[in-house]
Amino acid sequence: MEHFIVPQGYHSELDLKATQGAIKHIKDHFERQLAKQLNLTRVSAPLFVKPETGLNDNLNGVERPVSFGIKEQNEAVAEIVHSLAKWKRMALKKYGFVYGEGLYTDMNAIRRDEDTDNIHSIFVDQWDWEKIILKDERNEETLKAVVRKVYQALKETEHYIADKYDYIEEILPEEISFVTTQELENMYPTDSPKERERKIAKLKGAVFIMQIGGKLLSGQRHDGRAPDYDDWKLNGDIIVYYPLLDIGLELSSMGIRVDEESLAEQLKLSECEERRELPFQKSILNRELPYTIGGGIGQSRICMFFLRKVHIGEVQSSLWTKDTEERAKELGVSLL
Repeated sequence: MEHFIVPQGYHSELDLKATQGAIKHIKDHFERQLAKQLNLTRVSAPLFVKPETGLNDNLNGVERPVSFGIKEQNEAVAEIVHSLAKWKRMALKKYGFVYGEGLYTDMNAIRRDEDTDNIHSIFVDQWDWEKIILKDERNEETLKAVVRKVYQALKETEHYIADKYDYIEEILPEEISFVTTQELENMYPTDSPKERERKIAKLKGAVFIMQIGGKLLSGQRHDGRAPDYDDWKLNGDIIVYYPLLDIGLELSSMGIRVDEESLAEQLKLSECEERRELPFQKSILNRELPYTIGGGIGQSRICMFFLRKVHIGEVQSSLWTKDTEERAKELGVSLL
């Protein structure tokens, strides 16, 4: 999408102070709904990890983490987390969680290489969650069942906020649809992945796009995924149509996590088998960690969506380019 889009005639229905109150209402309500739907317990989580643990998320494999030396530890390097996808799985074992239970936490990250626009910021805030499943539950049926529960939490939150603020109308469909990345490529072979997402989201209202990370029949990938947390055959993104910007808006990325077989396969396909020797990856290969499903849900993204804001900077404090700040002021968009 373009760097900064503002629809003609747009103005925020809430001023800065009222917006802050609304953000709290959304976050408090959704957090409760998510925990209820998935049987999750809130835990504390790290802001940084040591790179040699293999715990940091490599995302698409090219983003640079923010790192620093720790004086007390002879300048040992620590990295600000990109996400907690791997840490959560180890935490479930460490904290003594059992089958059917899960955890969630606030995750804050810095994405220094992010290209910012209406929906992207260098600051990321999301709920990260993870839940223990059985090995024989590692299938599409389990994935879809959990997606529907997350979507139900989103639906209930939209209803709650629409009831609280008169200007908000409910737009999420009753049910979320499912489609694979290959089916999308077959439907829209000449479009880019983002345009495919926009078209299917506009058609369905809300969709879970499955199987992200591996190559499609065209030889291209729909999107990149690190090889050592999601199983590329059992993952996906929740995308909703956002009419204010005429885009498919990703609210959540989630999936069933790799087991010993899929991790070995994906490391080989990604040509990074050296990661097999890292502590986290080794513990999966040795079957020392529970089988899990988990994901991340963008806090600012859902606040932007539910409050019908045009720019993520209206619901999140971050740093923006001078051009963005000037354009926002010119168009009457109040960035936090």
